[in-house]
Amino acid sequence: MFTCQGERGYRDMLPGVRMRTVAWGEKSLLSEFLLAKGTVLPMHSHPHEQTGYMISGKMTFTIGEERFEALPGAAWCIPGGVVHGVEVAEDSVVVEAFCPLREEYLP
Repeated sequence: MFTCQGERGYRDMLPGVRMRTVAWGEKSLLSEFLLAKGTVLPMHSHPHEQTGYMISGKMTFTIGEERFEALPGAAWCIPGGVVHGVEVAEDSVVVEAFCPLREEYLP
């Protein structure tokens, strides 16, 4: 699959969180997230491994019992089933891959 969506395809996931899925296959999915300053993603878990890369902005992750500050160029991998959350300190853009495929994120 090859895609080039420009600015199309975003949908509101939560207040302050816009997402679009840019590519997917049988076993994985790649999404882009726009997160507004001040947004808090509450602690949660899911069975999907979540690997991400920060394009711009500043966020603080809580992964399990640890906290990490993410700046542009930061990358992470959160194993499936691990409780995590995010506090968005600046408007941020991140790209994340999920495996297995998150069907609820399909366009």
